[in-house]
Amino acid sequence: MALHLHRAEDTGALAAGLGALLAEPLEDPFAAELVLVSARGMERWLSQQLSHVLGNGQATDGVCAGIEFRSPTSLLAELSGTTEANPWDPDAMVWPLLEVLDHLGAGHTWAGTLAAHLGYTELGSPEETQLRQGRRYAVARRLAGLFDAYAKARPAMLADWLAGGSSDGAGSQLDDDMRWQPELWRATAARIDADPAPIRYAKTIARLIDSPSKLPPRLSLFGHTRLPAADLDLLGALATHHDLHLWLPHPSDPLWRALSDLHGQESRRADTSRSRVGNPLLQTLGRDLRELQRGLPAAQSDQFHSRSGFPDTLLGWLQSDISANTVRPGTRHLEPDDRSVQIHRCHGAARQIDVLRDVLLGLLDGDETLQPRDILVMCPDIDTYAPLITAAFGAGEQADHSHPAQGLRVRLADRALTQTNPLLGVLSELLGIADGRATATAVLSLAHSEPVRRRFSFSDDDLVAITEWVGAAGIRWGFDAAHRAPFDLARYPQNTWQFGVDRLLVGAAMSDDSQDWLGTALPLDDVDSGRVELAGRLVEYVQRLRTVVDRLTGAEPLQRWVDVLRDAIALLTRVGPDEQWQQAQLDRELAKVLTHAGSRSETTLRLADVRALLKRQLAGRPTRANFRTGTLTVCTMVPMRSVPHRVVCLVGLDDGVFPRTNIADGDDVLARHPLTGERDIRSEDRQLLLDAINSAADTLVITYTGTDEHSGEHRPPAVPVQELLDAVDQTTVEPVRRRVVADHPLQPFDIRTVSTAPDGLVPDQPFTYDPAALRGAKAVLGERKPKPRLIDGPLDALPSGDVELADLLRFFANPVRGFFRALDYTLPWDADELSDAMPVAIDDLGRWAVGERMLDDLMAGRGSDFVLGAEWRRGTLPPGRLGWRQAIEIGGEANELAAAARTLQRGDSSALDIDVDLGGGRRLTGTITPLWQNRAVTVTYSKLAAKHRLQAWVTLVALSAGAPERDWEAYCIGRGPRDAVHALGYRAPEHPLSVLRELVAIYDAGRREPLPLPLKTSLEWARARQFDDPVPEKDAESKWKWERDSAEYLEVWGPAAPLSALLEPLRPDDTAVPGETTRLGAYATRLWTPLLDAERRC
Repeated sequence: MALHLHRAEDTGALAAGLGALLAEPLEDPFAAELVLVSARGMERWLSQQLSHVLGNGQATDGVCAGIEFRSPTSLLAELSGTTEANPWDPDAMVWPLLEVLDHLGAGHTWAGTLAAHLGYTELGSPEETQLRQGRRYAVARRLAGLFDAYAKARPAMLADWLAGGSSDGAGSQLDDDMRWQPELWRATAARIDADPAPIRYAKTIARLIDSPSKLPPRLSLFGHTRLPAADLDLLGALATHHDLHLWLPHPSDPLWRALSDLHGQESRRADTSRSRVGNPLLQTLGRDLRELQRGLPAAQSDQFHSRSGFPDTLLGWLQSDISANTVRPGTRHLEPDDRSVQIHRCHGAARQIDVLRDVLLGLLDGDETLQPRDILVMCPDIDTYAPLITAAFGAGEQADHSHPAQGLRVRLADRALTQTNPLLGVLSELLGIADGRATATAVLSLAHSEPVRRRFSFSDDDLVAITEWVGAAGIRWGFDAAHRAPFDLARYPQNTWQFGVDRLLVGAAMSDDSQDWLGTALPLDDVDSGRVELAGRLVEYVQRLRTVVDRLTGAEPLQRWVDVLRDAIALLTRVGPDEQWQQAQLDRELAKVLTHAGSRSETTLRLADVRALLKRQLAGRPTRANFRTGTLTVCTMVPMRSVPHRVVCLVGLDDGVFPRTNIADGDDVLARHPLTGERDIRSEDRQLLLDAINSAADTLVITYTGTDEHSGEHRPPAVPVQELLDAVDQTTVEPVRRRVVADHPLQPFDIRTVSTAPDGLVPDQPFTYDPAALRGAKAVLGERKPKPRLIDGPLDALPSGDVELADLLRFFANPVRGFFRALDYTLPWDADELSDAMPVAIDDLGRWAVGERMLDDLMAGRGSDFVLGAEWRRGTLPPGRLGWRQAIEIGGEANELAAAARTLQRGDSSALDIDVDLGGGRRLTGTITPLWQNRAVTVTYSKLAAKHRLQAWVTLVALSAGAPERDWEAYCIGRGPRDAVHALGYRAPEHPLSVLRELVAIYDAGRREPLPLPLKTSLEWARARQFDDPVPEKDAESKWKWERDSAEYLEVWGPAAPLSALLEPLRPDDTAVPGETTRLGAYATRLWTPLLDAERRC
């Protein structure tokens, strides 16, 4: 028996060779063939390939049976007797390792640094000690992973440690700062009642050399590009009494022969094999294969399965040069229609997916024989791109006018379990809340998850209302004051969930103006009777969540943590009848945790430990069923490596993302002095790119972010992609980089995406298949016209009827907005985002809101103490003295305004119903309150502006027209320059009914069209005219620049509209005003001149 080596540039050729070998039956007809594969995706593909070779009759019945696919790790576990439970698996080893760490003390002088790192020595504050102890499991699991890596890469080093030594396995002794690791290893080994991995490996290898195992006489190892030292030793031992066939995808037979004299491990720094490589891609991307070759045991036979040929395309030339281990441009000239290598430079991740789907549609459209199953999409960061892929592609159903890619079925593989199972996602979020501050956004995010929504019957509208309540109630973070104790903020109950929920419940029982509160709870005046039941469900949700979080504290045995997590999920979630698999999977994952712990399930853990444990447990991992299902497969780079497809797409090869960053672990002995054959993730990723280049039969597609989508800043490609471009330039006579790289615009509707120019993204044909992008591009190419007017002229007159005074006042608060209100037209508005931060300062808008509320309360007869207490209970003030100081300051200003208003109030307040005949059968009706004898007094915390003056004036005119027998006055009070009290008074006009009819005429006109009557601008125009300024445009322009960005003005006149947009000439149906030729001038004079004539300072 011996080791037989099979090599090929094409994995398909290896599969054919394996099929031919397996077609020769074993002596025992019932014996199963054993094939060891590198990944799940490889297993699925290989079984499908073999099904076309093996079987009955002509061997084309599509059946692959009698073959057991395994991984080398599982085979080693079986041979060493650890199939059921391997106590040296990192997930199991971590538990005895935790016990060792927990017993570190003064007697362990070797562990001083480690003990300090984990908070076992009192070097800092209690808070720092708790923080350090919270990393206990994470550190133990990391060290267990290191020991496992040592066992695979340098088993002799661990054997030496067990014997009391401290070598580094590379011929030297450990550095002084590493000497604690052998001690920790020996202490851990003493707690495990099983041979350590190196001893177990040695015994297994000795047994295999002495006598054959119960394995089949013929074994195959297929598709590997890197094998650790322990696996290589196993291969050599297996080959003693078994025929072991190693099927190795290797891109270059000349390179293999050039390196055939290099054997055995040596320091990676001393490895000179790179100098023997002639092809630049093999040189920069193929280190893993070179190191694997020198580590293989001697083979009895070495068979090279040559490839039949390479296509006469750029991709084929690249592969041919790689195969020949050289660069030979010769007379190669890239044909105009050669798109076999495509590299797409995009603006961000979302744009990469836009480009990908159009590239794939172009390939499918150009080749009727190409099917989605022939296409493989690989991505280094699947979880980032998965939502974008799901949105861009579909499930095989295409709606009218949608992108044709919606008709492609896509299968996403090896995503994190938290992404594919909503219950596990809830579990992850829940642990984050328990280990955090219970912020408003985190708690609401959990409420939005489907299992939680189902438990509490939260609809979309319910969640919108709840979000509004959370913002209005001032909830920021923390369940209550006690929950803030670890942050030394237990004295401040404001802005907690309990604070907000209490406001909500009290608001369901009493209104905000009830002049009362309950404890610290001021009623939230936004809970009508129809929402009381929703408020109850929200309170139940928060209380259950708080109950769960309270249980997820302290130091508890692992078994109790698992029980608490199961109870938490039951308390907070519910799944439907068709979703019971989610609960079953959650139970399985939690059971695995207990299985790994075994008898140590009573080990004490903290919440941070549990989070670290489950984060690893719920990470993404491939499953066999997700690959090669006949749909378009999207997966990470590893599971389908070396699996040939006609089209191979690599998405997201951004600089800084690919290759993965190899942050050296300061405790890793392997990283200190690496040897050939040992794992390096950056080298592994480079090998993955080389594998992808060789596995693409027709087309290789790469996308990356070459331009920042927000700033437009240029970003270089990932270094391996740059190296590929350099190799492309050397493959032909002339550099072809410009023809290979497509520089995509930011927007999919850019003219370049639909251009049929010879130098377009795709020569002589459009790039995009998106009908929406085509329509957008046509619009871009169309004649550029000014934005059409919102309306061409006044709308038909509304039915004339009585006018409510409240409607008149609301209209003159903003006449242009009044037009949209008449149409029931909702203007865009900026949604206020929830903040998780407690207020530490009050901005100008917040200051106005606080001041206005305080002033309203003071004018309603409430005392200063009540006003301050109410504002404190709203949660809008910064905590502690800082908030009180600002509240007292604002309250002082509000008191001054209230005092000024009271000096103008006479007698008791009253109300007056008015009913004015406007003529033509129309009447103005309404009630004005409060009135103080013959005075209407309004007061605001705002700086007095045009709208406040106009509100007082309209009120006065209505009073004078409705009760002309009384001598009416009106006053408006607000803040002026330097926040001083500023008061203006108005005397009744001589002919109030005429003035009122003029106001109603403007009101009627403004409901038919947006009038050129912005209040601040028009007031400034009228003031300039009052002072006989012949050029009022200058003063009006100064106000318009600050006023024009409001939503209503943007909707009518567009962004950055000049004042001239308001200066249209008078129309025939406009009321003429002496001296005014523009509509702005005429309306400003009609509205403001009577007011200015009646205005006086007080």
